[in-house]
Amino acid sequence: MKLTLYTSAFCEPCMQTRAVLAETARLVPTATVTELDVARNAARAEADRIRVTPTVIVSTAAGEEVFRAEGVPTLQQVLVAAAKAV
Repeated sequence: MKLTLYTSAFCEPCMQTRAVLAETARLVPTATVTELDVARNAARAEADRIRVTPTVIVSTAAGEEVFRAEGVPTLQQVLVAAAKAV
């Protein structure tokens, strides 16, 4: 299962989201977290239709998106999405 976090510089909600994803990774050791800055990864952000930061996308190992959160998701939301992704 993949957790992708799109961030931008000086984004306070991005820091809160990092903490949620770090706790998710601690609770779900099979989760991989990838953080992408939208300015440095503009083409991928555009392809993933990123409009705001933070945005979290939870995907299956095969790459199928099962959850998307614009803004700071709760730990519970991410864990439920993680369960759907396995």
